[in-house]
Amino acid sequence: MEGALIARDRVGVQDFVLLDSHTSETAFLNNLRKRYQENLIYTYIGTLLVSVNPYKELDIYTMTQMQLYRGVNFFELPPHLYAIADNAYRVMCSEYNNHFILISGESGAGKTEASKKILQYYAVTCPTTEQLQIVRDRLLLSNPVLEAFGNAKTLRNDNSSRFGKYMDIQFDFKGAPVGGHILSYLIEKSRVVHQNHGERNFHIFYQLLEGGDKDLLCWLGLERNPQKYSYLIQGRCAKVFSINDKNDWKIVRKAFSIIDFSEKDIEHLFGIVASVLHFGNIQFEEDSNGHAIIRNGTQIKWISKLLGVHLSILQEALTHRKIEARSEEVLSPLNVDLAFYARDAVAKAIYGRTFTWLVNKINGSLANKDSTRKTVIGLLDIYGFEVLDTNSFEQFCINYCNEKLQQLLIEMTLKAEQEEYELEGIEWEPIPYFNNKIICDLVEQKYKGIISILDEECLRPGEATDLSFLEKLEEKVGDHAHFVTRKLADQKTRKSIDWVDFRLLHYAGEVTYCAVGFLEKNNDLLYRNLKEVLCNSKNGIIRDCFLLSELDNRRRPETVATQFKNSLTSLIEILMSKEPSYVRCIKPNENKEPGKFDDYLIRHQVKYLGLMEHLRVRRAGFAYRRKYELFLQRYKSLCPATWPHWHGPAAEGVERLIKYIGYKPEEYKLGSLFCPRVQAKYKGCLGKREYKKKREAAIKLEACWRGALARKEAKKRTWAVQIIRKFINGFINRKKPLCPENVEFVRLVQYTYFMKLRDHLPKNVLDKSWLQPPSILEEVSSMLQKICIRNLVRKYCRGVTAERKVQLQQKVVASAIFRGKKEGYLQSINQPFMETRLSISTSNLSDGIVVIHVPEDNKQKGDVILQCEHIFETVTKLCMLANKQNLVKVVQGSLQFRVGSGKEGTMIFTVGQEPQIFKAKNGQLTVVSVGSRTCLGLCKYRCSCSMVLQLR
Repeated sequence: MEGALIARDRVGVQDFVLLDSHTSETAFLNNLRKRYQENLIYTYIGTLLVSVNPYKELDIYTMTQMQLYRGVNFFELPPHLYAIADNAYRVMCSEYNNHFILISGESGAGKTEASKKILQYYAVTCPTTEQLQIVRDRLLLSNPVLEAFGNAKTLRNDNSSRFGKYMDIQFDFKGAPVGGHILSYLIEKSRVVHQNHGERNFHIFYQLLEGGDKDLLCWLGLERNPQKYSYLIQGRCAKVFSINDKNDWKIVRKAFSIIDFSEKDIEHLFGIVASVLHFGNIQFEEDSNGHAIIRNGTQIKWISKLLGVHLSILQEALTHRKIEARSEEVLSPLNVDLAFYARDAVAKAIYGRTFTWLVNKINGSLANKDSTRKTVIGLLDIYGFEVLDTNSFEQFCINYCNEKLQQLLIEMTLKAEQEEYELEGIEWEPIPYFNNKIICDLVEQKYKGIISILDEECLRPGEATDLSFLEKLEEKVGDHAHFVTRKLADQKTRKSIDWVDFRLLHYAGEVTYCAVGFLEKNNDLLYRNLKEVLCNSKNGIIRDCFLLSELDNRRRPETVATQFKNSLTSLIEILMSKEPSYVRCIKPNENKEPGKFDDYLIRHQVKYLGLMEHLRVRRAGFAYRRKYELFLQRYKSLCPATWPHWHGPAAEGVERLIKYIGYKPEEYKLGSLFCPRVQAKYKGCLGKREYKKKREAAIKLEACWRGALARKEAKKRTWAVQIIRKFINGFINRKKPLCPENVEFVRLVQYTYFMKLRDHLPKNVLDKSWLQPPSILEEVSSMLQKICIRNLVRKYCRGVTAERKVQLQQKVVASAIFRGKKEGYLQSINQPFMETRLSISTSNLSDGIVVIHVPEDNKQKGDVILQCEHIFETVTKLCMLANKQNLVKVVQGSLQFRVGSGKEGTMIFTVGQEPQIFKAKNGQLTVVSVGSRTCLGLCKYRCSCSMVLQLR
């Protein structure tokens, strides 16, 4: 990227520490401008990265770039955001400690984009598995969801974060991302109900209207036109050229499915978003008593449906306030102004708590259940310093947050570094800088700070107003050098401050705040009866956000400012426990124009970000301090005296090491830590030597390893040759008696054959298959086959019951009769005899074939004794059953039968010289048999023992 731009005068230096005029602010700006004009938006100050927003897409975030910076020494490649991310990751993995990357700058400087690029870098370059891929996707897709619900277009930024976000990315011992956790800070709820001119509400409202399908909008009671909704038209810029709401909606919908939102969750979530829009369209009118009423109930009906609350109760809660009077509760009607206040309050409360629920839901999907120790890299993307035409309570909190982060930077770099030199006894010329602790104390000091005064006004009995709050400020902090009001200002300053304003002199410059609304926004109270309605909602998310236990808690909740102060204190404690990396983002112009470099604006940012002071400290100081043990452990291979083990104190080992390397006395200091100067570091002495040593060691290790592999392979081949030779000899001598030349071959053949035979043994006595044996095992195979068959026969015989034995004997008799005469005889052989093959039912019996025989001497009294000389007892019983069911009736020399439900007939049986069957003149079937037996049917095979009667 920068290789072709050789001329230093053209592209500047990639590290401000290398500037010749490092104390000149003009030289600093000139270097920044040169690089910006060549699309080189990143520059170092030591390990701090300065980033200038290009306001256009640059081809420096590709997969190729990610792989290029992966695992590379920090200063080996040109400055890049990926170098900061990779350096933090490598140090975390090698030293097993926690890190954070602080991304700071004013609104529109590119902090959110920088945070996303770092997250993408870790997702692509860190080791992963299929399971970890899910975590990676959820980490990446949590961003568009939070941006949709927490970002909005402002005058300075089309995608401004209206909440603070700190994300911990958790890594396992292998360096793979295995989870994450997000902390959110103070979402700007007031934006839900009011936007300044040229600004928009949160993105999700426009995404839903633009991208939601027709059925969804119909179910939510919404129309596509954002101009229809009061909460979306105040800024008068619903459409923004740089924002594609429809495409962003698709990304958010995809993210919901990846992050493990159920369809019910999504349904309830969109219901809440739509209900907020409906709240904004509720209009109140005044009745004859001056009380607020709702004449058009369309919007409130939709809210009742979407939130699952009772319509009449909701309507009453919006127009009345529940007041506790001694032991009873009284409903007091609201006037129109208070009704609008209640409407906006409930809309803000619903949206604010839903956002908190959303963050918790994402955290649940990112949570890692493994209890093993993990290291983390934190990413802090928080709202930047803001100065608007009208600055309210939200800007006060945002700028206070930036003051705290500025103080953190001072504490961890400028102040801590110089104090450390004094403790170490290192000669040092102090670098002057502005310590903004005085401003932080003005805001947060207990009992005396602005937040304490604000809380006192909110909580005290009596009528408190924004003006009384302003008077209290003048009384208690009026003498502070960084606080001024119109009353306290001089004649010149007074003209720019209104009566309801106060001005703070922040580290980034003067900001005038309008005190109107401070008390209301700090209280953030919701009428009790409105809270009761929401606690009983059927919407699952609302029910989780508004708990019934809140109604029983009579204690007044903490104010918004106090909650924010406590959460910031907790955040600072988290950051102080981790190793820092810094990215300072700069906005080049106010109009978001690519290529435009506004000297005045950038000079101001360079000044309040403290970049010049940071440069002077890095240039003059010992910026790269290391513990002796860690330094020696890493670089001991560079000195023969310390390699491979140093047995003395680590400090002495380091001193021996750096003298051997060739450090000059002025290039380092030895105190409780080892401190090399910047210039010594930049010579690349340690890096080059370490690289060379490691390269030599790697070559030697590779040679040894290749030799070991080659020897192992040679040994394996020698063994293989011996085995192959042995088996070839065995094959040649396989027909000889067992001897040393063929014993292993014969054993292998035996083993192979027997293992195959085990899986191919006959399954029953009729199975004649047998695995073909090799010639040397034919005799053994034959013996085994006989043994196997005998065993199968023995097992079969043992399994034959007495009943089965009789059946088989009958089968033999039947076989002797029907063999060669009966069609399908072969198919019937393997069918066992059963008591009956016919169903007991009449219909089945009428379709069967019955074989019966009636002796002449048993035709008495119509009783028929059915006998069968060669057919089984089963058939006999069925015939008797047929007689009982009146299907077949035998009457002295004739047989009457009925088939089905109505067809009847009679068969006449007589004796003649030859058997024959014919139809008599009366239409009856006549059967003539030879001998003394009468057949009740026609046997196809004309056996003398029986005839077949087929009932059709």
